[in-house]
Amino acid sequence: MKLRFPTHLACAAGALRPPPMAGLIHLALAMGLLLFTLAATAAEVIRFGYLELDKDPRYDDKKAFFRTLSRPLGSPLAGAEVAIREVRFVGQALGVGFELARAKGADAAALLAELDRLNGEGVRFFLIDAPGPVVAELAAKTRGRELLLFNVSAADDALRQAQCQAHLYHTLPNHGMQTDALAQFLVFKKWRNVLLLQGPRDEDKLIGAAFENSARRLGLKIVARKEFVLSNDPRQREQGNVGLLTAGADHDVVFVADSDGEFARSVPYDTVRPRPVIGAEGLVAEAWHWAWPRHGAPQLTGRFDKQAKRHMGSADWAAWIAVKAVVEAVVRTENAPFDKLVAYLGSEEITIDGFKGNRLNFRDWDRQLRQPMLIATHNAVIERAPIQGFLHQSNNMDTLGFDRRDSQCKP
Repeated sequence: MKLRFPTHLACAAGALRPPPMAGLIHLALAMGLLLFTLAATAAEVIRFGYLELDKDPRYDDKKAFFRTLSRPLGSPLAGAEVAIREVRFVGQALGVGFELARAKGADAAALLAELDRLNGEGVRFFLIDAPGPVVAELAAKTRGRELLLFNVSAADDALRQAQCQAHLYHTLPNHGMQTDALAQFLVFKKWRNVLLLQGPRDEDKLIGAAFENSARRLGLKIVARKEFVLSNDPRQREQGNVGLLTAGADHDVVFVADSDGEFARSVPYDTVRPRPVIGAEGLVAEAWHWAWPRHGAPQLTGRFDKQAKRHMGSADWAAWIAVKAVVEAVVRTENAPFDKLVAYLGSEEITIDGFKGNRLNFRDWDRQLRQPMLIATHNAVIERAPIQGFLHQSNNMDTLGFDRRDSQCKP
């Protein structure tokens, strides 16, 4: 920036030369104006609200201790924190700051009160880390307001179907996306006969139903569906013994629908026949896995490991990508008004880099983030879905989850 000195005063010789004192005063005024302008520009801050339950059983330390593949490794707050740190330089270039405001509540009503408080302070983007019923209630009670909710940890299919809302976006894959990915893998491997073991919890039933739907769509045969219980009661021996549960009709693979993971971790290597186990243990389909070696993923994993002192999981990635998606919209629209920013965020034009090798964006019918699924064991990614050969007329990632024609969403 060039600073021009006033030249309306001339010296005795007639040459145009600024008096020393006038030049210094002008320089001081110019620098002051510059600093004021920079401060005013940098004063704008876009805040993200992070809403979570006081005591969320999904992150119970005793459950996390066993590192079962069907459970999160910890609170996904760390994913959002990593994203906020990453976008600092972007914010400096735009003259915009990004911050994260964390709030807790005992139930949906308490979280709604926290949301109202933060929204009153100007927060319009909220990451919701809560079970499906809580997310559904928050979405229903904020309908029509000038804000966006991002579901980062509830995989319930219903949130993308009958309970969907126009302002509720989903960065975590739903159960249907997970089971479609595994079903594609089974078809690819020609393991078409499946024994389905299903737990007693409501979430187990949702997972089991999602797999049955995927199997029906892709031509897999479920040879038997057996319900298990985690119990030492001898009267429930037939429902708690892996050997007894896996006897009977022959099958190529065992799918375990176990949201808790405690039973599933005992199934591999304890089946009557030497058969692979998938679903909740053995082989799973997730949004993220720390062992994914491509597309810059190791760098993201390393940053997360440093921040959280543990590996990155699917919900962590979902929180991370939610922040990145909003920032991408802010950058591309040059921090446009809220309505224009939301329109861009939900359009086909946006390109979100999730470090999984594909251009990501949100489906306009249910606000689910299109994304590849990583099919993995405890310490290796075996395949990435959609698997080659599974095609869609417009976007192959729509072979995972609810396509437009399958959608029941009427926001």
